[in-house]
Amino acid sequence: MVLVVVMGVSGSGKTTVGSRLAEKLGWKFYDADDYHPLENKKKMEEGIPLNDEDRIPWLCALHDILRREDTSRQDTILACSALKKMYRRVLIGGASAIESNQPEQSGENPALKILFVHLDGPKDLIAARLEKRRGHFMPPELLQSQFDTLEPPSAPENFITVSLEKPLPEILLQIETAILQGEALPE
Repeated sequence: MVLVVVMGVSGSGKTTVGSRLAEKLGWKFYDADDYHPLENKKKMEEGIPLNDEDRIPWLCALHDILRREDTSRQDTILACSALKKMYRRVLIGGASAIESNQPEQSGENPALKILFVHLDGPKDLIAARLEKRRGHFMPPELLQSQFDTLEPPSAPENFITVSLEKPLPEILLQIETAILQGEALPE
């Protein structure tokens, strides 16, 4: 059973990569954007970046989805920005990760084992993608705030970094290979 979070700034291709990978592997797919409360979407539409207070309840709801899928032994991919280390800790450990500053939990709700796939690439390429995107609540003007917030994953986090400059089939193959070979996956 595997949980994967495809992460990165807005416009990095999280939904495209995550949904195509889930389709290819026959796994369940969730797009975190679908779970933003209306207030968050309105702020972003108005060009106001979200803060931690806006994101934490949303991340806790996403953790609950991942926990449910983990409990039912369902391989799952979530497309989610997960820009800060703290946000990734909340996805792993839920609300208690905020207080303890650690995702590790014991007892009834141990920390989830998640592979974070960081889609990384140059800002100008991502900006060009955002300019072409239509009908999304996240305006291109907020891209800089996403880069300002981004804390790329690092050890001891469980992650791989994939260049979004590669063609989509190569990106999918790199992630699939890492999953199937058990690279970067928890034991």
